[in-house]
Amino acid sequence: MDSIRKGDDSEEVEIDLEDSSDSEEFDYEEEPQTLWRAHPALEEEESIHTSTLVEISDTMPLINVRDPRGINDCLKVTFEDVIAEPVSVRSGDRVWIWSNALFEVSRVWIYRIVTVLLAIPISVISGLLFAILSCLHIWIVGPCLQCTLMGTRWLQSLWSIVLGIIVRPLLTSAGRCCGGFSIHLAKE
Repeated sequence: MDSIRKGDDSEEVEIDLEDSSDSEEFDYEEEPQTLWRAHPALEEEESIHTSTLVEISDTMPLINVRDPRGINDCLKVTFEDVIAEPVSVRSGDRVWIWSNALFEVSRVWIYRIVTVLLAIPISVISGLLFAILSCLHIWIVGPCLQCTLMGTRWLQSLWSIVLGIIVRPLLTSAGRCCGGFSIHLAKE
C-alpha cells in the first residue's frame, strides 16, 4: 500500500512506494527520496518570478550567449579553414602542430588585445551614433513623414483613381491581347 507523506515544506510531497510489510526495515533517520514535487501555488510562483526578475538585470550582458542571432557565423574560423596542405605536398608533423598552435594562440590573444583597446571606444561611439539616429528618426523624420502623408492624402486618392480608371484597364486589355499568342518550339 502506498503511503503519502507531507514534509515540513508545503511545496514538497514525498511518495513512499515501499510495501507496508517492509516498514520495520525502513530507517526513520534517513530522509526518504523525493519522488514527486508539487507545483508551487500561484502566490509562491509570483514571488519566485519577482525574485528572479530582481536578480537578473536587463542591462547585464549575456556572458555565455554572445551572438544569439548568429550575426557573426562567418567568423568561425579554424586553422584548417585558412591553411590546408594537399596530400602531394606536406610539411613535417612538428611544423604542422606548432603552426596550428601558434595560429590559434595568436588569433585568440591578438583579438583580446585589440578588443581591450577598441571595444569600449567603439561601443561608446556606436551607442552615441544609434542614440542620435534614433532621436532624429523619432523627433524629426517620423513627424515630417506623418505631416507629408497627411498633407498628400488627396494626391494618394487621385493617384489611386488614375490607376483604377486609366492604367489598370489599359494593362488588362494589353495582357488579354498578348495572352492569345502561343509559341511552340520544334526541333528540326
